[in-house]
Amino acid sequence: MKSSSLRRNVLLLSLPLVLAAVLLVIVGSGGIVTAGHEDMPPHGIVCTENASPDGKSAIFSLSTMTGTISLPDGNRVYMWGFSAGGDPFQHPSPTLCVTEGMTVTIVVNNTLDHDVSLIFPGQEDVLANGVPSTPVVDAGTGELISLAPVATANGGSMTYSFVASQPGTYLYESGTEPGIQVNMGLFGALVVRPLAGPNFAYNEVVVSGTVTYTTEFMPDEEFLLIFSEIDPMLHMAVEQGLPYDMNNYTSRYWNINGRSFPDTIAPNGAEWLPDQPYGSLIHINPFNDDPAAGDAYHPHPALIRYLSVGTENYPHHPHGNHGRIIARDGNVLIDGAGQDLSYERFTITLGPGQTTDEMFAWTDVEGWHPTENPIPVTIPQLQNLTFGTFYSGSPYLGATDLLPVGHQALNACGEYYHISHNHALQQITAWGVVLSGHITFTRIDPPLPNDCP
Repeated sequence: MKSSSLRRNVLLLSLPLVLAAVLLVIVGSGGIVTAGHEDMPPHGIVCTENASPDGKSAIFSLSTMTGTISLPDGNRVYMWGFSAGGDPFQHPSPTLCVTEGMTVTIVVNNTLDHDVSLIFPGQEDVLANGVPSTPVVDAGTGELISLAPVATANGGSMTYSFVASQPGTYLYESGTEPGIQVNMGLFGALVVRPLAGPNFAYNEVVVSGTVTYTTEFMPDEEFLLIFSEIDPMLHMAVEQGLPYDMNNYTSRYWNINGRSFPDTIAPNGAEWLPDQPYGSLIHINPFNDDPAAGDAYHPHPALIRYLSVGTENYPHHPHGNHGRIIARDGNVLIDGAGQDLSYERFTITLGPGQTTDEMFAWTDVEGWHPTENPIPVTIPQLQNLTFGTFYSGSPYLGATDLLPVGHQALNACGEYYHISHNHALQQITAWGVVLSGHITFTRIDPPLPNDCP
């Protein structure tokens, strides 16, 4: 799986070049996409939807697939996954989006040589082939075989159904040998939108005709990040049909939406990641709830849906601002009287199998401007500055200025970039290669209108 320590050293030297190539895309492309992904927005959540004409139900057909994914240290790893209909392999599996109250039906067609199943944490009264979905045990020994009835190996199928009774962010994942099959890639996100509308995370609370709690967000600023990990030795054993002792389980790769940094910040459907279609760059505009702001009026925060299918805690920290946690595991944080119990956090700690919904806004508190409201300190001269390729030449949002001759700037229009990364430092590596894994960025564009690409 790994060739030599020399290879690692070469990769450490080449990683900045890879990052530069990716950043050229995120700041300079309206969305380079892979064939079959032409309709994806360049950033943000990508939903798979299949609602009935009356809006009362949704039916999805998921087929197990095998494939490989690319990792930034040059390796490719064998994976399993679910694909919608006749679509090719993708990792992670499609994000299924439905509306509160829908009857959701998911037909699993199993092409693998292992039994598989699906469980839906947070959903009630799940049926499997029309009867309650319950764990499967060996009749003779009483040993647990699966957490749900299975689609048998080599062509079996199973139909699961439930009523999506509560809005929120949820997982769907294999309930058979989950320690192996989830790591292999048999997982995805389920988003249940509230009746309040697609630009709300949860229904509003109204007391005496007054809205006392709202989770409205900017409709084009909704993001979903699935955190996962990979033990490549497990994957090699599965690919070769060999046994694997889970006592030896050791994660070497950490992914967000199936990608490790710097690939995480590439657009949705990036052409060099044909089997990993979902990016995780958070791309927003400054919050401004002043109706007199004109085109810059941006009165709601972004919504970020975090999910984890890992085996340990992931302490993820977005720089630039605190986020407001509004829900855990699909449970909105309000009390019985409709009072707001949400709270701000510096770091979002994701436990295994957990989901967290966060409202995130970047506010230009000081409103610095090069002429109207300059920063009240003397900015060092160019020759006394040290900066990276994110810098526009100016500390002011939306402004550009002189850069050293020959300097390659990846800043398109004076936008800001804030890193967003895991504070467990071993989880921001790729089998020892640093500055990979659980890292992405938040990009803040100047207020609208702007000419940012």
